[in-house]
Amino acid sequence: MNNRAAVRTLAATTAALLALGGAAACSSGGSAGADPQRVDVVAAFYPLQFIAERIGGDAVRVTNLVKPGAEPHDLELTPSQVGEVSQAEVVVYLKGFQPALDEAVQQNAADRSFDVATVEPLRDAAAGGHQHEGEEGEEAEETAALGGKDPHFWLDPTRLATVADQLADRLGKADPDRAADFTSRAEALHADLAKLDTEYATGLKTCQRQEIVTSHTAFGYLAQRYGLEQVGITGLTPESEPSPQRLAEVAEEAREHKTTTIFFETLVSPKIAETIAAEVGAKTAVLDPIEGLTEDGGSADYLSVMRTNLQALRTALGCS
Repeated sequence: MNNRAAVRTLAATTAALLALGGAAACSSGGSAGADPQRVDVVAAFYPLQFIAERIGGDAVRVTNLVKPGAEPHDLELTPSQVGEVSQAEVVVYLKGFQPALDEAVQQNAADRSFDVATVEPLRDAAAGGHQHEGEEGEEAEETAALGGKDPHFWLDPTRLATVADQLADRLGKADPDRAADFTSRAEALHADLAKLDTEYATGLKTCQRQEIVTSHTAFGYLAQRYGLEQVGITGLTPESEPSPQRLAEVAEEAREHKTTTIFFETLVSPKIAETIAAEVGAKTAVLDPIEGLTEDGGSADYLSVMRTNLQALRTALGCS
């Protein structure tokens, strides 16, 4: 445990210098009061928190940088959060998804970071979906930061399982004495995700329609895995405004495919989806990209939300 103690001492000193006169080290939510017997993990957003907690169990302390109800795309770090990144033994993140965190990792935790995008190649943002012309501002910046890739890999449970397996190995390096425990819990999680994958494959096997109209193009991995076609109203950034031309295109496609449901998300306004639905005579429903839980999420977790999504898809697509 001497090496881990040394890392904590060095990281705490760095955090104190970075966080404006020690604000980060004194924060009630920071890592200074963490249990030294547990691996201190910072997760960039909810799905990464979920797998870290499942794999780590009581042997880890996981801090999610995104509060419930907040949109992870918009993350801006406070000084205390920079301190948490600096002091963490493992930072689990997705490079390019949250530029503010990328900078903090590069400056303070490069040797303790785990970029999940290195586990499996991300798919092209436009692959299997609809490319949006004339992207501007925030949308173009995010697409460029991700190298034109779609970050929402966790909506394919088989990909999330692969990332979880690698995270178990990374946690084992941080705490070799409990490496076998991390591996065992990762195997249990892998089995749960494999079961979920089977439920999706079976539940979406025989449907009247394959097209899903979504408020933003977060569901490319899910669509690719289960033979669906995603029609996104906006691109990768959920809060970007679609052009009138794009709205007309989506409405036309919705009519062509006899779409009964326009999907919106939990963390952004449903107004655009409601506009399309009213125009084509469809209803609206939630399809959650699970970028974060809502403030009133209760006992919901990744698995339960994915199963709720499956039921919504089966209803919308007329699956038998």
